[in-house]
Amino acid sequence: MNKSLKLILTITLATVFSCGGNDKKKEESAYGKKAPVKTEKKVVASERVELSNKGVGPITSITLGAEIDKDMAAHGMDVYGKMCTACHKVDKKFIGPAPTGILERRSPEWVMNMILNPEEMTKKDPLAKDLLMEFNGAPMANQGLSEEDARAVLEYFRTLK
Repeated sequence: MNKSLKLILTITLATVFSCGGNDKKKEESAYGKKAPVKTEKKVVASERVELSNKGVGPITSITLGAEIDKDMAAHGMDVYGKMCTACHKVDKKFIGPAPTGILERRSPEWVMNMILNPEEMTKKDPLAKDLLMEFNGAPMANQGLSEEDARAVLEYFRTLK
């Protein structure tokens, strides 16, 4: 009987400790408790807001009027339609980012420098580098626009909300 009692007791103890038990053991490793996993969502470059970055290029300062210059914006819309729509759609991502709301995320100087100086921007500007990676390494083509045409495109972008 003594052997039978020991056998039953051993089986009962083995069952209790192997099944169920403390859920905290599942959270522990051989080195102690696991650190909580942080799941931070990284904002993609096209949605990141960087208004203090002026970019790399000839434009260091732009003053935008309180009112949109309708004639300049119309000229900018024409230039955009001829030179930019192969890669950019007004309100959705395409080969490149959409310009709608761009001035809520970028400084006017950055936008102008990206239009006028895309090669140097993608080599030296961290945000432009990130955009290049986000858009599968498709670099923005230098369309050879004058500052006047680029400024008109910027004015057109002001109309896109």
